[in-house]
Amino acid sequence: MNKEEILSKVTKAFVTVLEHENFQLLEETTANDVDGWESITHMMIITEIEKTFDIKFKLMDLMNMDNIGDLLNTIESEL
Repeated sequence: MNKEEILSKVTKAFVTVLEHENFQLLEETTANDVDGWESITHMMIITEIEKTFDIKFKLMDLMNMDNIGDLLNTIESEL
């Protein structure tokens, strides 16, 4: 699975949790750039992504993610 396919599935997870599509996820996108992406929805997004890709993030991986690019790289390494 390439990064574009991963990003597409990640975007769907965000839409599912946030219930809107008023954002564009780029590698440099952070929580500050997306309406509704707050601490509680962050955990819901992570859970949705784990279900989507059938993976489980390590705590250190989660702590080291600063943006969508880091998230995509972590997912790619778990697949």
